[in-house]
Amino acid sequence: MIKELLDFILHINDHLTSMVQEYGTLVYAILFLIIFVETGLVIMPFLPGDSLLFAAGALCANEATGLNIVYLIALLFVAAVLGDNTNYWIGRTLGLRVTTMTIGKRRIVKQDYLDKTHAFFEKYGTKAIIMARFVPIVRTFTPFVAGVGKMTYRTKFLPYDVAGGFLWIASMSLAGYFLGTHEWVKKHFEGVVIAIIIISVMPMLIAYLRHRFSKK
Repeated sequence: MIKELLDFILHINDHLTSMVQEYGTLVYAILFLIIFVETGLVIMPFLPGDSLLFAAGALCANEATGLNIVYLIALLFVAAVLGDNTNYWIGRTLGLRVTTMTIGKRRIVKQDYLDKTHAFFEKYGTKAIIMARFVPIVRTFTPFVAGVGKMTYRTKFLPYDVAGGFLWIASMSLAGYFLGTHEWVKKHFEGVVIAIIIISVMPMLIAYLRHRFSKK
């Protein structure tokens, strides 16, 4: 499973090209589903996101594929927003059931922890919602945690989630559209995908190292 996933990610351009040749514009639906599942199901954080958008954008630049960059951005933007909102409400409903469970007379999760989580997202959550879009794995868990922490939905989570979703989908897709057909990029597409992945996980790595080596 992991081997197949890595192969799909590293050779994502070839796989998407084959999918277009076999399914034509139905690839829109496949891409929609992948983005929705990655952002909407907290148990599926390892699906490709950034590299998928870049490769899809590059395919749109090739007129022979029949894919349109405007349609792609619009559809995947909807998928990203629906996914995050699904994840938020899963966290807000099922998450609360888990946190109210008790062992004996003691709650599994203390109310104090929930209050602190809620306070954190109320104060810093808007930035986290936007920035998390560009970080693999983190973008899958952030809306779930925001839901568990009862982040205000209408005025804080929703508008910033929409903004972050549009910035993520548009920037990565357009990057692929304008750069993906460059001869050097086409020749070294696998290396470009690896570079995208490394750049994407850098914020997590930096945050981990800061935490690991901090005096506290």
